[in-house]
Amino acid sequence: MARRATAVLLVCLLAAVPPIDHPAAAAAASCERPAVPRLKAERPALARLKAERPPDVRAPHVREPDPRQVREVLAELGERLGDTKPPTSITIPTWVHVLTDGRRRAPDEAVRSQIAALNSAYGGRFGGVDTGVRFRLDGITLTRNTSWFGDPLGHEAAMKGHLRKGGVQTLNLYIGQLSELVLGFSTYPFWYASGPRLDGVVVDWRSLPGGALRNFDLGFTGVHEIGHWLGLFHTFENGCEEPGDGVDDTPPEALPTEGCPGVKDTCPLGGADPIRNFMDYSYDRCMKEFTQGQAVRMHEMWAAYRGTET
Repeated sequence: MARRATAVLLVCLLAAVPPIDHPAAAAAASCERPAVPRLKAERPALARLKAERPPDVRAPHVREPDPRQVREVLAELGERLGDTKPPTSITIPTWVHVLTDGRRRAPDEAVRSQIAALNSAYGGRFGGVDTGVRFRLDGITLTRNTSWFGDPLGHEAAMKGHLRKGGVQTLNLYIGQLSELVLGFSTYPFWYASGPRLDGVVVDWRSLPGGALRNFDLGFTGVHEIGHWLGLFHTFENGCEEPGDGVDDTPPEALPTEGCPGVKDTCPLGGADPIRNFMDYSYDRCMKEFTQGQAVRMHEMWAAYRGTET
């Protein structure tokens, strides 16, 4: 369940490194919503999906969710929602945790540009629909730890356990340096109950707006990964097989998109592949939209799994 992969040799790094400090900002209280009753029993396939970590690293050993698992996620979602009405708008308190090895790091300006990119993407300002989701930057932390910076995946539990702020409604975005084949990884909302300290999103600092990753430098890695954090699967999930990604208005596609093709149609039915969708693997410059169905799914997932602050 990866963001995207790149084999580009990474040699161009940001040269100017601001002083190491710890900017502080008060966390704002989140709006409470009605509690959603817990399911009495876990479905086996869904339990397996919830146990597979990390959820969004593109590597040969990481499994994609199979059709049965996607169906069970959707079934659990329906049961948890019940008569609960999803919110019409969501403002997500966001803490950004910048990691550094003492030389390299994401500047605060790039962090703020990333938040702006998130609000533009989820607000439909690049194309597609306004999802009704917004992000409020509540604070930036800066941590000097060479191991965490260079291998946030390998040190995920320690890093998140030390840095994470807020509850179920708070997005914790960690920014370090990942390998050449990984741009980011995320947890899903339906994993929160079994591992709240691991909840959050990790992206490579060079994928932020203006970063050094060619073709992945507009901040859309963060957009994509946070889509998973809000409950979206990839548009190419399960290829041409039902239920695909579980969203009706994203056409099925057999394979993830590479590069920036003019058009791509890999499934016999359903229309051309959604290569402009933020939940595909296209280059940043080719991505521009979420669909109405994806917007509805995010709000449903929020109501079912993040609707009440804990």
